Amino acid sequence: MEHVLAPHASSPPGPRPAPAPLRPGRRLAAWAAGLLVAVPTMVTGCRLLDSDALTPVPQALSFLPWLTLPALLAALLALAARRRLLAGWAVLVLAGTAWFTLPYGPDTTTARGPVVERLRVLAANVEFGEATTALTEAVRRERPRIVYVSECDRACAGALTSALATALPHRTVVDGEGSTGSLILSAHPLTPRPPIPAAMGMPGATARIGGRDVELRLAHPLPPVPGQVGLWKSELGRVEDFAAAHRDSGPVLLAGDFNASQDHASFRAVLDAGRLHDAARLAGAARTPTWPRELSVPPFVQIDHVLVSDDFRVRGVRFLDLAGSDHRAVLADLDLHAGR
Repeated sequence: MEHVLAPHASSPPGPRPAPAPLRPGRRLAAWAAGLLVAVPTMVTGCRLLDSDALTPVPQALSFLPWLTLPALLAALLALAARRRLLAGWAVLVLAGTAWFTLPYGPDTTTARGPVVERLRVLAANVEFGEATTALTEAVRRERPRIVYVSECDRACAGALTSALATALPHRTVVDGEGSTGSLILSAHPLTPRPPIPAAMGMPGATARIGGRDVELRLAHPLPPVPGQVGLWKSELGRVEDFAAAHRDSGPVLLAGDFNASQDHASFRAVLDAGRLHDAARLAGAARTPTWPRELSVPPFVQIDHVLVSDDFRVRGVRFLDLAGSDHRAVLADLDLHAGR
């Protein structure tokens, strides 16, 4: 007799068991990781989208290189909590933040022809004139040929003009008190030009250097403090307009306290509009901080810049501490070329 074995009836699949709840320590680590990665995610996302957005993004962008630390800690805590999705997100944000800390823009200019002039340029914020004496000493010691001075009130302008009359006899000034006054001193003849409209002085001039006309402008837009981010963007937009208008018109030196770093879209727009280069970036010092000094924390962001057109090559950049100022001054050694 042939026996036929009937298949065993399989029992219907039941619901999968719920994952074991996180232990209290892991739950705390997961929550901490989520909180730590939130700000780097927001800031790096805006950097990726090329946007300064609204408060608190412009302020947080000043800390972008430092945001790798909470992103790294978030990744480690997420791994400890065994939250793989959260850990992956934190690693992705960490990689993006680290990538954006790289210097922005080309690492050289396209200057052509022989060198027609070697010059030294100094850009300094003297903080309501408090660092006037220190700046005078620095100019006598370093012997720059062009000096950009922000927050130089009437007393500051008078003192610098008098003390440096022999070495730097030419000047253009926006007369004002407190932070509204600014000054450009030059060893080369100057033809004054209209300042860039702004709440704080942004004077300009054309200098005759090495047989070439060089456009000089001092940049000092309002800082991006809460409540005036729109004004900060607007004034940087006017600096961008200046850069764009002189993109192909000859040598340009645009320097000062920009109240913006390479991580701000509004500052990168200035560089791109005028095909300008940050001298510190060309000298390998794009992340050397210039602000704030004289506080309980060390300087953490570079907002003082010397920008040059393709007519220049940068031989070196140094940063000077001036007693009385909350900014470090930028000293750039440049070669002006004859052009094509």
